[in-house]
Amino acid sequence: MSLDRIIFRDQSSLWLSPKTQRHLVSVVMSVPGLLSSAARSLSLPCPAAGLLCSRLLVQPSFTTRRNMTSKRKMDHLERTASNSRQSPLYPAQVCGIINESETVRRLRIAVHPNFSFKAGQWVDFFIPGVEKVGGFSMCSSPCLLQQEGVIELAVKYTQHPPAHWVHTVCEVGSQVAMRVGGDFFFDPAPSDPPVDLLLVAGGVGINPLYSILLHAADLQHLNQSSGSVDYNIGSAHLCYSAKNTHELLFQSSITEVCRDFPDKFSCDFHVTQQSPDADPRVQPFINRGRITEEELRARVDPQRTLCYLCGPPPMIEGISKTLMDFGLSKDRILFEKWW
Repeated sequence: MSLDRIIFRDQSSLWLSPKTQRHLVSVVMSVPGLLSSAARSLSLPCPAAGLLCSRLLVQPSFTTRRNMTSKRKMDHLERTASNSRQSPLYPAQVCGIINESETVRRLRIAVHPNFSFKAGQWVDFFIPGVEKVGGFSMCSSPCLLQQEGVIELAVKYTQHPPAHWVHTVCEVGSQVAMRVGGDFFFDPAPSDPPVDLLLVAGGVGINPLYSILLHAADLQHLNQSSGSVDYNIGSAHLCYSAKNTHELLFQSSITEVCRDFPDKFSCDFHVTQQSPDADPRVQPFINRGRITEEELRARVDPQRTLCYLCGPPPMIEGISKTLMDFGLSKDRILFEKWW
C-alpha cells in the first residue's frame, strides 16, 4: 500500500495511507477557517520524493518513464504513486464553468498565490465529501496562471466520482484542494538546444498537449517581444484524433495559434466520423480517418524532434513503436496514459 506523510508546522511528521489523506482533506475543507490556512499548515511530500524530475532537454536519461504495457484500471493515487509530486496541497475555488463540448466541462479555478505548475502536468483533485481523488491535467498555460492567478481543467463526463461531481454538482464558488504532480511536461530553458515539438493526442488526451502548445506559443511571443531568440523552439505540430468534430476540444484556439505562427506551428485534426456542420475555419485542418504513419514520418527528425503523446494506451503504444521505427530514440518520446 502506498503511504504518504503529513508534516506539521513543528516539523513533526505522521505517515498516512491515501484513504486517510482523503479523509483529512475532507475534514480540513469542511471546518470554517481551516480552508484558508490549509496551504500553510499542510505539506504532503510525494511518494517518489528523492526522484529527479529534470528537464528532458537537459538530462533526458533522468526523465521518469512508465512501462508501456497497459494495466488494469486503478485508483488515481495508486496509479501515479511512482510519479513526482509537489509537496503542498493548496485550497482552490471554482470561478468559471463552460461546456467545452456535449461531454466535456471546462473549469476555471482560482488558486493559491504559491501554486505553480509546468505545462503538461496534472493535479490530484480533492473534493469535499467525495472519497475518490481525481487526476486531471491542466489545459491552460503557465502564463495564464502568472497573469490571472487561475488554471483550467477540462473534464470528460464519466461515472467516476470526481468527474461525475464536476458535471453534476460543481458550481461557481465550489471549493476544492489540489496538489500538482507528473513527470510529463515541457519546461525548456533558454540555454537548451533547438527542438521541434511533435504533439500527438487522442480524445481528452489533448489536455496536457494543449497546455504545452499554448506554452510554446507564449515562448514564441516572448522571443518576438524581446527581439531575440531566447527559447530555441523550431516548430510545433499537433496531430489530434477524436471520434467526430464535436469532440475536438479547443479546435478554434488551436487553429488560431497556428495562424499566429504559420511558419512555426501546424496541426492536423483526425476524425473517424465526419460532421457536416464543422466550423468552416476549422474544416481545412480536418482529415477523415486515424493518424497515419506518413504524417508522423514527415514530422520526425531524430536529432531535433521531441514527441509528447497522450491518449488511450493502445494508441500510445502503437505510435511510440512507429516513431522508434523511424529512428526517434526512446528518451525523446514522452507519454501520458489516462485510461
